[in-house]
Amino acid sequence: MERAHHLGVDIGGTKVAFRVEAGAECVDESAFRWGPRHTADRDLAQLAHHVEQLRARLGVPLRAVGVAMPGTVDPAGRVTAWPSRPEWNGLDLDASLRALFPEAAVARADDGDLGALAEARESGCDDLLYLGVGTGIGGGLVLHGALCPGLGRGSFELGHVIVAMGGARCVCGRRGCLQAIASGPATLGRAAVLRGEPVPFGELRRALREGAPWAVTAVEETSRALAAAVSGVQELVHPRLALIGGGFAAGLPELVGLVSGHLAELARPGQPPLPVEPAALGGLSSLRGAVALARLAAP
Repeated sequence: MERAHHLGVDIGGTKVAFRVEAGAECVDESAFRWGPRHTADRDLAQLAHHVEQLRARLGVPLRAVGVAMPGTVDPAGRVTAWPSRPEWNGLDLDASLRALFPEAAVARADDGDLGALAEARESGCDDLLYLGVGTGIGGGLVLHGALCPGLGRGSFELGHVIVAMGGARCVCGRRGCLQAIASGPATLGRAAVLRGEPVPFGELRRALREGAPWAVTAVEETSRALAAAVSGVQELVHPRLALIGGGFAAGLPELVGLVSGHLAELARPGQPPLPVEPAALGGLSSLRGAVALARLAAP
């Protein structure tokens, strides 16, 4: 009997990644970078071209497709906000995905949610909070082995939890969101103000290791904001483990320990701090989660 092929697609602001699994085996993994920004239709045509190349390589039909999407999608399946590619705003994403994969069951979810799903399975923890710290702040929550709030009920928008009333303005328009304080660009921007000149990421890493006061202060504020958000989630739903991933966090290994320290400071009597560890899958978590979503869509 021919094995079912499940495709995961991780749609990002700069590139798109594919992973096909048949049984427990990865049979194809590839990626492409978006061309110059023009229109959503141009992007979809580029995506369709690479999907056709993938089909040709496989030579077998797809059973199901899971799609990780960073933008905000409303209940009707339309993109309402995607700062990385605003040309997609208003796009009927669900209809576009069905047209790309008419032969397969298709499901989509927020990339942070799917990152959490993949990390939960990798770690063997069924009650897990995941934070992806990068250009923005994504995140996801898995409770009893299932995504929370659950497919079709919106995404777990940890990046837009307000942790500082009257704080920095976020791309969403509000002030004090976690993303506006603790994302990679926010941290680098704060470091530049403290140092008095622009700070490349590599320079921040080096200066933090050397204990430069401006670097320590910039990253400390990031870690405090992350700890405040994690502490709030712990009070409400009591996960057993928090994992920190994302490209920015992966480049600053000190961040996990700093967040853990601030969580210890925030702990109240009878409520031990939540354990914090680095995410295991790094930049692959959303893609692996998209494959897991495909399996849920059609086992």
